[in-house]
Amino acid sequence: MYINRHAEKTVQELAQMFGAVLVAGPRQVGKTTMLARLTDGMNCATLDDPILRASAEEESGTFFKDNPPPVFVDEIQKAPALFEQIKLFLDRDRKKGQFFLCGSQQFKMMKGVSESLAGRIGLVTLLGFSLRESHGIAFDVPFLPTEEYFSQRKQHTADISYDEVWSTIHRGSMPELQDNPDFNWQMFYGAYVRTYIERDVRELSEIGDTVKFTRFMVAAAASTGQLLNLSSLARDVGISQPTAERWLAILVASNLVYLLPPYFNNITKRAVKTPKLYFLDTGLAAYLTRWNTPDVLKNGAMAGAFFESFVVSEIVKSYYNRGILELPLYFYRDKDMNEIDLLIEENGILYPIEMKKHADPQKKDIEAFDLLDKLPNVKRGSGGVICLYDKLVTLRGEDRIIPVNLL
Repeated sequence: MYINRHAEKTVQELAQMFGAVLVAGPRQVGKTTMLARLTDGMNCATLDDPILRASAEEESGTFFKDNPPPVFVDEIQKAPALFEQIKLFLDRDRKKGQFFLCGSQQFKMMKGVSESLAGRIGLVTLLGFSLRESHGIAFDVPFLPTEEYFSQRKQHTADISYDEVWSTIHRGSMPELQDNPDFNWQMFYGAYVRTYIERDVRELSEIGDTVKFTRFMVAAAASTGQLLNLSSLARDVGISQPTAERWLAILVASNLVYLLPPYFNNITKRAVKTPKLYFLDTGLAAYLTRWNTPDVLKNGAMAGAFFESFVVSEIVKSYYNRGILELPLYFYRDKDMNEIDLLIEENGILYPIEMKKHADPQKKDIEAFDLLDKLPNVKRGSGGVICLYDKLVTLRGEDRIIPVNLL
């Protein structure tokens, strides 16, 4: 059964603005399925087909004569020469919505886009199912803890139990796993990691030691929700720091890992300047770190980090699905270890968020919000604690207890 994706509307909007639309994202999140549905009736070419791929690489000048626009090209990164042909076509014929492209190797695609198609292409990043999508909720406004947002969001809710939240965190957001509850979780992610390393990583970079790269993925997953410590990651795996930096860049470019930047300006010189690392699919992170059941995960030492990673991923999806690629998301931590888990910046206002896996938040959980009131030239908006309580309740002033099902 096809589940409607919130990014569909964004793709359709971009197709009215640009000659080409590119959907990027990790392997197996449903990019091809979504675009095939949106382009039903158009020409379609998949570069997984070795004959088509050879044609695209060796005869790029005639490829779009054989596959005339409007056309959907899958796995576009396998024939970078096509980007130049798309540019020539769009410069000659300025029609909108002529090329629909997708692929999972962002390095190669973005290089082709920046060199050939800047200003001619709309970009969408697609991740796995969001909670909204998997529960059939059409509401697609990016998350922001304001009165206006909650008044709209409360009209579109689903009851999500405590156990269901942890089951979702553990199983992850891959469409195939959600569509098929009988699929073996370990076998799926085992095959996923092997395919990712053999097909994507090897093509992207000269990685001779795939065993060490797998260990690097495990070490990164064990660091989800923490400040990035490259020297520690390198030491744990037995590689140099420059290699760790390169391998992390691959995970980020593959949209498996998200680096949340710290908020600082000239006034907040005491703020740390290191990003926090988050795995965007908590199921993959749980597989890599061997939390083999939801119960073991929710009672384990990393439960808080996984809950925080899940919330960050849901918020990231709410922005990506609306076509917002430059995310207005930060965190705050200073040299005195005062920390705010997440800051959302909107129109010069900072909205602070804490994330707690428990269901009984207290006022002390938001004491750090007061730091923003002391910073000159910073305007603070309403905030709250996202947690496993089941009702939206005022905690203090304009700050609320925010249930997960209102993300």
